[in-house]
Amino acid sequence: MTLPERPLRHCPRLVGLALLLAFALAGIWNAGALQSRDTAHGADIAQRLDRGDRVDMDMYRALEARVAKGENYYAAVAEEHRRFGFPTSPAVAVRTPVLAWTSAVWGAQGWRVIAVVLWAANILAWWSVFAGRASVAERGATATLAALFGAIAFIPDVAYSHEALAGLMLSLALAVKDRSWPAALALAASAVALRELALPFLLLWLALAGSGRRRREALAVGAAIALLLAGFALHAQAVEAMRLPGDAVSPGWAGLIGPSLPLYGIHVTTLLQTLPLWIAGPLGVLPLLGWLALGGRTGTFALGWFAGFMLFAALFARQENFYWMALFVPAYGIGLAFVPRAIADVFRFRRPATASA
Repeated sequence: MTLPERPLRHCPRLVGLALLLAFALAGIWNAGALQSRDTAHGADIAQRLDRGDRVDMDMYRALEARVAKGENYYAAVAEEHRRFGFPTSPAVAVRTPVLAWTSAVWGAQGWRVIAVVLWAANILAWWSVFAGRASVAERGATATLAALFGAIAFIPDVAYSHEALAGLMLSLALAVKDRSWPAALALAASAVALRELALPFLLLWLALAGSGRRRREALAVGAAIALLLAGFALHAQAVEAMRLPGDAVSPGWAGLIGPSLPLYGIHVTTLLQTLPLWIAGPLGVLPLLGWLALGGRTGTFALGWFAGFMLFAALFARQENFYWMALFVPAYGIGLAFVPRAIADVFRFRRPATASA
């Protein structure tokens, strides 16, 4: 099922007004929730440091240095997880070797260059994707927002962030999907190989392509999912083979923190964190309204991906998993470009005139 273009033009005005009010209230609520979540995050960091935990990025940096020297990935990752006190069970607690293996080829600096190239490609792609479908102002806004929300590409640690690199790929895949789905599929599959948490992106794509009767596209996406699942199974076997009885076990993912957690993750992985909370709070929520207002294949996919994954994070993520939301960068924020369209479409709605008797 795909939303029509500009769906808010087709809904009753009272429904549209209720929707605008709901988003306004959610934005106000988020401003306060961000403060509460930041306090909880600070307490979580202090607690983890007190018990001797160390920073994730330090482990990935050490791991990639060992693999670059020729060490076996799984032997090295097992030792580093034990040294840092990180769990090796279940297998999803251990990252796939893709980032470490590629870093051994072109180094951390190579990934930093790739991140900036992906950032620039996102700007160009989001400027061009709406040609003929959006005003020049909206297209300029999408490109500007892609640049601003993609600023994570310039942090030095991006070379060790599976989520940030995958997010830049997924955002570009979303932009080019309807023009060149093979290129988008290559990007999305690469993102999932880097971070298996991005798999729902492909599952949603498969569902929408199947329901839209785009047979070749659906078969290709299904084949990519099957290959990735086979790779994840091999990864799980390799992790199981190197596990020792005394290794740490993950406490699981049943945080049930609610929507404040994914919204906080969006806040701290983007430039929203530089803004006053009374501004950042609404800006963290409103992109969903913009994607809804866009409609069509792109808007439907974006809304399904963002809202669906936010629900997943709200249910399962723990406090320290806020960084999962880097998978949204920068495409999530581009929805802000269509918020004025949402407001205009709600207030421009006119009930069709009925025929006279």
